[in-house]
Amino acid sequence: MDDSKPIRTFRDLEVYQTAYQAMLDTFRSILSALPAEEKYDLVDQLRRSTKAIPRLIAEGHSKRHQKKGFQKYLDDAMAESNETVVSLAQAKDLYPSFVDARLCERLMDTYDKISRQCYNLAVAWDRFGERKSARKTNDE
Repeated sequence: MDDSKPIRTFRDLEVYQTAYQAMLDTFRSILSALPAEEKYDLVDQLRRSTKAIPRLIAEGHSKRHQKKGFQKYLDDAMAESNETVVSLAQAKDLYPSFVDARLCERLMDTYDKISRQCYNLAVAWDRFGERKSARKTNDE
């Protein structure tokens, strides 16, 4: 994403875009490949965690004006992303004849990146808020 492009909505956030695409890839290629006996366990867990990440980013963005609001949602998104990495590793290791191991690895790398992006965005947003507050104080 171009750094100079303004962030008008949560859809402008690179982490949201990455998380949404990874969710689609997981649904299309991993969930449908897992065996039926995992329908209420691993499939259900992956379904919930992958869908939660972009939702949490979107919801958090709506609370970006609160001092710690956005950071809490980004922390939760990071936790869901980390959980997704573990679930993908389980899918790859438990069902190598069902899922593409290389795709699982790529998705695990993507979700690891999403976790780092959530953390970095939370830190940057906090610093931005501090700079904004400092400017407001200096202008008064």
